[in-house]
Amino acid sequence: MANLEEIIAAKAASDSLWKNQHQADRQAVTEMQDCGIELIVTDPAQYIRYLTMQGDNPAYSAGNVAIVLAGMEKATVFGTRDRWQSLGRTVLPEEQDHGVKIFARDARTKAYSLTDAYDVSQTQGKDLKHRALREDSAEMSSALQTLLNYSKAEPAVDRGLDAPAFFDEDKRELAINPNYTDPEAFASIAAEVALTRYHDKGYNRDYSWARYELDAQSVSYILCRRYGVEPKQPNLERLGERFAGMDMDECKSVLDKIQDMSKQIGRSIDLNIEAERRRSRTTERRPVR
Repeated sequence: MANLEEIIAAKAASDSLWKNQHQADRQAVTEMQDCGIELIVTDPAQYIRYLTMQGDNPAYSAGNVAIVLAGMEKATVFGTRDRWQSLGRTVLPEEQDHGVKIFARDARTKAYSLTDAYDVSQTQGKDLKHRALREDSAEMSSALQTLLNYSKAEPAVDRGLDAPAFFDEDKRELAINPNYTDPEAFASIAAEVALTRYHDKGYNRDYSWARYELDAQSVSYILCRRYGVEPKQPNLERLGERFAGMDMDECKSVLDKIQDMSKQIGRSIDLNIEAERRRSRTTERRPVR
């Protein structure tokens, strides 16, 4: 007869060991995340590296980008095994044990668990596709229209403006100078639209241009990087001031809001470009009567 008491005791001991190890792993990853965030908010070079990585990995949270930034010195584009598989790539056999653990949402339970992530250099397969917005293209026009749709200030043409775009918080107006190139307009409008959203029509009592300048420029940088547009260098002189006196959770919250805004706008740009392409294909196929 099987000794069920021993089996149950062994299972309990195994479960306890697994739980303790899991908690230790989560703690280690959380500490690496904090390390990455501290690098980002205290070192201008690391802040730019963060924005670049966030632009190249728009689907991943600021916390996960911070983990990879701290744990993989030369990482560029990263993903879990499932992510790479969806893109037609696989992790190289010799790299299977050299990933970095990040927090990933379980498709079934929706809970976050630790999962290995790998840089593109650790994978093989299909070339990665990248959407690039070009001057005087339908895609660029759609992207610019999407940006303006996100503005919480009324847009107005001002050909005398010495910049492609400017948010006047007193007038609650987004001035646009149409004489600049599309890439210049995209970068500038993205930053000014972000300012309108931080301003939130005056409902954000903590708003000031000085406080949110870097955040808005960061949103623009991430979007430019995502769409192959030359980004404007953020004013990094305010980096120390922006995060002064904040603990790691507060710093992460600022980065999360930057990532969330750029992700939402980017998702809308992609959806609108695809919708426009479908309309164009439908028009082309429509028979002439």
